[in-house]
This record gives sequence, structure tokens and C-alpha cells, in this order.
Amino acid sequence: MSSPETQQQQLAQEKQLVAATAAGWVRDGMVVGLGTGSTAAPFIELLGQRVREDGLRIQATATSRASDELAREVGIPMLEPRRGLRFDLTVDGADELDSQLRLIKGGGGALLREKVIATASDYLLIVADSSKAVAQLGRFPLPLEVVPFALPWVLDAVAALGGAPVVRVNKLNPAELAQSDQGNLLVDCHFEQIEDPSALALQLKTIPGMVEHGLFLGLARAAIIVQGGAAQVLRPGQAAVAAAAFSALP
Repeated sequence: MSSPETQQQQLAQEKQLVAATAAGWVRDGMVVGLGTGSTAAPFIELLGQRVREDGLRIQATATSRASDELAREVGIPMLEPRRGLRFDLTVDGADELDSQLRLIKGGGGALLREKVIATASDYLLIVADSSKAVAQLGRFPLPLEVVPFALPWVLDAVAALGGAPVVRVNKLNPAELAQSDQGNLLVDCHFEQIEDPSALALQLKTIPGMVEHGLFLGLARAAIIVQGGAAQVLRPGQAAVAAAAFSALP
């Protein structure tokens, strides 16, 4: 059995592999959505390298301040939100994904902006290490973004749904509550198993003060994930295909 350190090194290598594969799918002239997290970050860095060294001409918008700052640092031209803005391709990570490419996202606290950009995208591509693929969603706590005033009532409503909600605290200062880039609070719901993601999504949407939830359903067109040491492309309900078989979006 490998040690935790070895497992983490393996997952880090997988993140680099899927990020490099996704970066190769970006074409000249694209408007790109940039995700947030430990797999999206190396994608942004590699994309910036293509801009600087290969003259790749793209424009992008990021799902978080952190990703926006990283993109600017590596030389990616950035766009501000505007009416009519659509993304040819958005590349983002996931906390969990199943065989239908239903996702749990928001572990990094950017779920609202992630969902806004995913919904404004013609093609959402997920990049994930092998630990993120699951048979059933729910083991990873489902994040919610919540208006501060409404927090007590949102917690009551989620608890009634069996979600065992926990308000997220600031990692750097546990005495403070964590906030999203929009100044909302973050709640992690421990459902353990989500039997019907679509039904739960509808129930959560009816809770006043709940800005957004981390269930991303029917949005992802494909995912690049490592299986057997090689990058594979997953599409909803289909068998995995070697990523090397694709030179462009499948």
C-alpha cells in the first residue's frame, strides 16, 4: 500500500497531465472560461505559457479573483463580464463527478461564479484527478453560497433535508467565517449519499437566501481524468476514450 505522501504525489502528477491535455484543446481566437482550484491552476499556467511562447491569441474570464490574478500574471488577456459574452470553452475542476458527469463543485468557495461562467459556456470541460470520480455523489460535502442575513433559516431548511450543514470557517483565521468573492457565506452539507441530485437541486433552489448550490447538472460536456496512468476523456453515459485520440473538442 502506498503512503499518503506517495498518493498525493501521484494525484499532483495526474493534475498536471489532465491540465496539459486540456491546454492542448484551446484554439486560436477562443474566448475561454478559467476555473478555480488545484487542477485549474496548472491549466491556467500552461495556457499562459502557450500565449507567451506560441503566440496563442485568446481572451478569458476567471471564476475567482485568485484565478484572475494568476491568469494576468502568466500573460492571459482578460475580459470583464458584459452582456452577450459567451465562452467557447470553459475548463474547470470538480470535487466529485459521476458517470453522467453530474458534479459537485465549490470546495474552493467559487461556486457562484463557476456556475455563472459554466452556464455561459458552449462547452464545459472538467479536469480532475482519479480521486474525483465516484459511483454516487455525496461523499464530498455539498457547498452552498448563502446570503449572511438568511444563514440561520437556510441551515434549518438544509437540516430538514438531511444535509447536516456546517458553516465554513476561514482557514487562516478560524474565528472568522469564510466568505466567497461576492461576500456571501459558505455552508458545507453532509448528505453522504445523494440519491437524486436533480430533486435535491430543485429543493435547494426554493430556499430563500440560498444564492447557489454546488450541484452542477447537465452542464459538463466532457471530462479529462486519469485512468490506468493515462489521460482519458469521459462523456455523459459513455465509455472512456483515450485523450490522445482527440486533437480538438470531441
